[in-house]
Formats: sequence, structure tokens, C-alpha cells
Amino acid sequence: MNKFKLYLLALLVLVLSPAKADEGMWLLQLMQEQHSIDMMKKQGLKLNATDLYNPNGVSLKDAVGIFGRGCTGEIISSEGLILTNHHCGYSSIQQHSSVEHDYLTDGFWATSRDKELPTPGLTFTFIERIEDVTDIVNAKIASKEITETESFTGKFLTALAQELYDKSDLKGKKGIVPQALPFYAGNKFYMFYKKTYTDVRMVAAPPSSVGKFGGETDNWMWPRHTGDFSMFRIYADANGEPADYSASNAPLKTKKHLAINIKGLKEGDYAMIMGFPGSTSRYLTVSEVKERMEATNSPRIRIRGVRQDVLKAEMNSSDKIRIQYANKYAGSSNYWKNSIGMNKAIIDNDVLGTKAEQESKFAQFAKEKSNDEYSKVVKLIDETVAKSSPLKYQRTCLTEAFLMGIEYSAPFTTFDTMLKAIENKDKAKVDSLKDNFRKAFERIHNKDYDHEVDRKVAKALFPLYAEMIPADQRPDIYGFIEKEYKGDFNKFVDDMYSNSIMSSKENLEKFLSKPNKKALESDLAARYYRSAYNKFTEINKQLNPLADELELLHKTYVRGLGEMKAPVPSYPDANFTIRLTYGNVKSYSPRDGVHYKYYTTANGILEKENPEDREFVVPAKLKELILKKDFGRYALPNGDMPVCFLTTNDITGGNSGSPVINENGELIGCAFDGNWESLSGDINFNNELQRCINLDIRYVLFIVEKLGNCGHLINEMTIIE
Repeated sequence: MNKFKLYLLALLVLVLSPAKADEGMWLLQLMQEQHSIDMMKKQGLKLNATDLYNPNGVSLKDAVGIFGRGCTGEIISSEGLILTNHHCGYSSIQQHSSVEHDYLTDGFWATSRDKELPTPGLTFTFIERIEDVTDIVNAKIASKEITETESFTGKFLTALAQELYDKSDLKGKKGIVPQALPFYAGNKFYMFYKKTYTDVRMVAAPPSSVGKFGGETDNWMWPRHTGDFSMFRIYADANGEPADYSASNAPLKTKKHLAINIKGLKEGDYAMIMGFPGSTSRYLTVSEVKERMEATNSPRIRIRGVRQDVLKAEMNSSDKIRIQYANKYAGSSNYWKNSIGMNKAIIDNDVLGTKAEQESKFAQFAKEKSNDEYSKVVKLIDETVAKSSPLKYQRTCLTEAFLMGIEYSAPFTTFDTMLKAIENKDKAKVDSLKDNFRKAFERIHNKDYDHEVDRKVAKALFPLYAEMIPADQRPDIYGFIEKEYKGDFNKFVDDMYSNSIMSSKENLEKFLSKPNKKALESDLAARYYRSAYNKFTEINKQLNPLADELELLHKTYVRGLGEMKAPVPSYPDANFTIRLTYGNVKSYSPRDGVHYKYYTTANGILEKENPEDREFVVPAKLKELILKKDFGRYALPNGDMPVCFLTTNDITGGNSGSPVINENGELIGCAFDGNWESLSGDINFNNELQRCINLDIRYVLFIVEKLGNCGHLINEMTIIE
């Protein structure tokens, strides 16, 4: 039996291990082979494996999908009603908001179907089928059709997906999108057939004072009192198939939806989460963890912090700017604070020590096996990381400051094409390119962009980047600023934001009325963006071969770790594919003398209330309901209103909006966050501290019914009392 088969055997055998029972983002298609279903039943599950995932029939999998581009959502009625997080729906809520209709502040409630709002660009995606294609990939490697390195590339995986799709019975069916991906660091490959619906409409969203209660301050923290939910609906054509928006489309008749259990929960209750965790790095070495801290997290923290200070001041000064930048600020702040918490948790939880211990055990394992490949792999990873770390630091700084931080730019390739047409005296080509310039201008100056706000961001980030990166490693625009502006960043920024072709409609039309070579060659925005892009390309050219080396080294390391752990099964790192994690409702004690119970109530909302702080404003109607204890059937036996609760489930970004499901397959909550003390969890799971923060479904229904006056939505759900 070869090494690869031994590794697979190690993945497929289970030894019960209660100490780590809640760790793992398990693949649905391997639950029976890995016997994880037995452990789940031991912890309280009353369903069978085919109730969770059934390749030949309907299962819970069919009620869960990808919401938008980076979240999870679940179907909670037979008419396509979706529940997800408020922060997942935030960009859509912001898209529909204006000063006149401020749904961010006031909330949105569609009191009838005709009031549900079409949301262009928003999609919902189900997983139709999953296939193991490892043998196909390995055969291509063995026949030298591709190299092992090429098996990781997007180019190969896209071609493979298309090849298999073309041979499948799903070819030509509406909405089907094929995707092939590596797992276990390329030791396994799976093919996913996805079905994407493109007519998704906004149905309900509480005001931000509910959906984002606690804001940046409470983000990643417990205790939590955030009503982090929103609702949307899938519409389809007359045959129930995906179709772009049309007034004739009807709500999708779903083949599976989650029943909702409002009986309540107690500590120790079984809880599982099905969703799409985005990315984890559980198999890193010590050197790679240090690289994450120093080359990615630290520069991100510093640069985003400066940018966010500028944005916050501007947002506080204008409702128009607040609405424009609400989603951008929220997205930036989320992983800014995550990076802070991760670096702290890595130290507090001694993740480096844990990884060093793992490496020591692996070295001993390799020695006992007389496996030279395993004996060398960690050292080779460390040597590669030593080369990549300074480059990754440069790339993070460049990306955070210029490719993400500053929004204003000029499409220099379009400029180059125009310049060539002018030099060739090709008037027809020059005229044909004018529309491209206008489209580029509209992309920059969109409804969520403010030129003066971005100018202030640029004035903050240009000098900050110079502090963080030595002169010989900066884009050449810095040499230009030193030479032409005597190093005066403010003067350069003002000149670029005021006088470049893309600075204003007036400047654009003036240029297009008489396109000329001088204006194109001297344009500061084009010069700046070309410089930043060229530096980014230069760094990537150096990083790409190192990344290829690391891919192959990790394939060896992860295979070896799987063998070392055998017969305990391993799970692959998250890669935004459907996973299941199981655990229990559980409180925790993060440090000496501190104990957190497993749930919060609406009493805490009033305790945190601060009318002077936007993050802790309580809507008047909600306050009245809480004071009167007007919670209806959703209250606890003592009359209090539950808001959030904790479980031991193993989640990460992408799981936002995932359903929390009880032992009978019924919905009890919606996952939305992790806890501060375990933000190193993407790298190393901490069984004692890791908690998933969930919104209690009873609070969702209470808000929909009592605050939103949307009893019709409650009526279309299946509720178990």
C-alpha cells in the first residue's frame, strides 16, 4: 500500500476523542467514512447521516447556501425566505439606502411581497452535487499531462471543472456553475456543482441600532446583545429555475427549509452548524505563524487604523457620507479588529509553543518512520518562509495603502491605448475610446465614493507608507514626489485629486473635447496607479515561485501529519466549501475570576444603552417593548427575552449567517461571530476557549413580529413550540 493510500486510510478511521470533540470543519461527503456521525450521535444528534447530506435525495444540505459572495444563508420557509446576518446583508441594505430612505438607520420591513426590493448583483447558491475527483487529478499528474504544482493552479482547476461539467448530466441546465478545488493541501480534490439564483430580493432588516448594536466596540466580544440578522427571498422563473430579475418571477418553491424551534435551549444541548467557512490555516509551522503576525496582521492593523480614523471623522460629520461609507468602514474594521485579536490570542494562548510541540512530535514521527521527506519538510518550509516574509510585508503595506485604502486611480492601460491612437493619428480609434473613459470615470465616482473624503485618506496614507517601507522598496512615484514636489505629499495629492483627467467631470470632458498626448503623459493619477500596480506585480513575481514551493511542501507536511494522527481522522482547512461542525451550548471562563454564562438577555441591551454613542443607541419602540416585557411567546420562562448564546462550534469567516441546528435538525439560531479570547482559532483551535457567538432565533422572531410588524413572515415559517 503506497503512502498516499495510507494517508487516506488515516483520514477515514475514527478513534473517539472527547477532548477534541468540537474541533473540526468536517466535509459532508466524508461523514460516514470518517464515522464522525457516531461521535455526533454520542453528543446528542438524533438524525442519520443521510438526513444531513444525501447525494441521492433531499437533506439539510439543501436548506443551506452561499449568500452573496462571502456568507452563508439558510432557507426558513417553503417560499424561498432566507435568513442571514445583518452584516452579510449590510451592503444590500446600504445599496438601497439614501438620506431620504435611510434603511441603515431606520430598518426595512416589506409588509407585503410587492414591497420586497430587487437587489442587483446579489445571488444565492445551493450545492447540487459533490464528487471526488482525486483519482482523475492524480492520473493527470502521473501521465505528466500536468505537474504537481499545476494541480493547485486556478487555470488547471477551472479547465478540469469545465471538462467534467461538459461530460455531466447537468450540462446546459440553468444556473449550474462547476468548481474543482484541492483539499488536505492537494492530497484530495473534489468537484462541486453549484446552482446559483440571481433574483434575490430584500425582505427585512432591523435598524442598525439592533442589527449592529454594540458596533465596533462589541465586535468579537462576549457578552453580546446584537440582533445580527436580515432576511431576503429567492425568486425564480415559472419552472422554479434561476432567472435574472423579472416582475413575472415568483418566490422559489424550495425543496427543503428549516423548521424553527422556539422551545428554548440549555447548557449542554447539542448544536451543529452547517455553512461555508472561508479560510483557516490550521497546519502552519512556527515560522509561518510568525509571518502571519508580522507580515500580514501588524501592517494591516496600522494602515487600516489610520484610514478608519479619517473615515470615522468624515462619517460623523455627514449623513450622506455615513451612508456612502457604512459598508466600506464595516468591512475594513471587521478584519482590522480581527487582526488585533489574532495577534493577541496567538501570544496569550501560546500558539507558537503549541506549533513548536507539534513540530517536535512530527520530527520524532519522521525519525521512527525513517522518512527522509518528512524529516526535511519543516526545515524547507522555514527556509522558504524566510525568503517570503519580507516580500509579504511589502505586499501587505502596498495593498492596504494603495490597492484597497485609496480608491481614486486612473485606468492607465486605457490611457496607454488612447496615447497610442493619438500617436498613430487614428481619429476613429480616439473617438471610440471616449466612451471607455466615461465608463471608467463612472466606476470611480460611483454613488458610494466621495472625492474629498478619499483625498483626505490619501494625505494620511502616503506619508504612513513612507514610514513603513524603506525608500528603495517603494513604488517609483515616491521618487517622483521627492523630485518634483520636494517630498511634499499633501501638495502632490492635491494636484492629483484636483487636476488629473479623472478628478472631475469637468476635467474629463475638457480632455475628451480635445484628447492630447501631453495630458495623458503628465496625468498624476495614472502615473501613481501605474507605479503602485507595477510594484505589486514586481513583488508577486518574486513571491509566486516561493508560493509554489510552499504548496508542495505543505502537501507533504499535511500528509505526514495525517499519518501521525492516525487513526484519528483529520479535516481539511476551510476554503469556502460546505462544512459541518458539531458541539454543544456551553459557557466559558476566559481568565481567573471571570465566568461567562452561555446566554444574554434584552436586559443587557438597556444596561449598555448610551444615547450619546451611535453604537449603543436603543430604538424607542424596542426600549418600550423591553420595559413592558412584551415578548409574547418568545420569552424565557422567567419572562426575560433571550438575545444571544454560545456554542463550542468550530467556525470562521464565511460561516457568518450559518444556521445553528439542534439534535432534531431544527433551527435554534444564526451564527455571527467568534469570541475575542480565541481569535487565534483560524491557526490553532483552543478547546477550552473557542466559542461561537449565535443569535437566538427567538430574538429574531420577536424583532420581526413586534418591531417590524411583519407577522406575515412569521406565518410562512414552520415553528415548533
